[in-house]
Amino acid sequence: MINGAHVILYTKDADADRAFFRDVLEYPHVDAGGGWLIFRLPPAEIAVHPTDGDPKHQLFLMCDDVEGTVEELTAKGVVLTSPITDEGWGLLTSINLPGGSELGLYQPRHQPAHSL
Repeated sequence: MINGAHVILYTKDADADRAFFRDVLEYPHVDAGGGWLIFRLPPAEIAVHPTDGDPKHQLFLMCDDVEGTVEELTAKGVVLTSPITDEGWGLLTSINLPGGSELGLYQPRHQPAHSL
């Protein structure tokens, strides 16, 4: 019935963030017309968490080795917005996108659902 998910990042500088996904992360993409790039994402999973505050959505990129991934990204000029922390369920940090938004990055300690 459902064969995928489409994630939208709203940003102050879409061109810079598209260039980041294209050039830094090297994600394959299609041009939907006029330079409007749509990127193929790695396998994904979704978790549902309770909140007492306003509902919100977050996007985290996952990796097998957060320290190695951070080393590769910082060598390409990517800025971390937080140090790597051990959250028990995984190692977590975040990076700044050129358009000003923050993107989570983590190494899970649980079995990734996309491995099923």
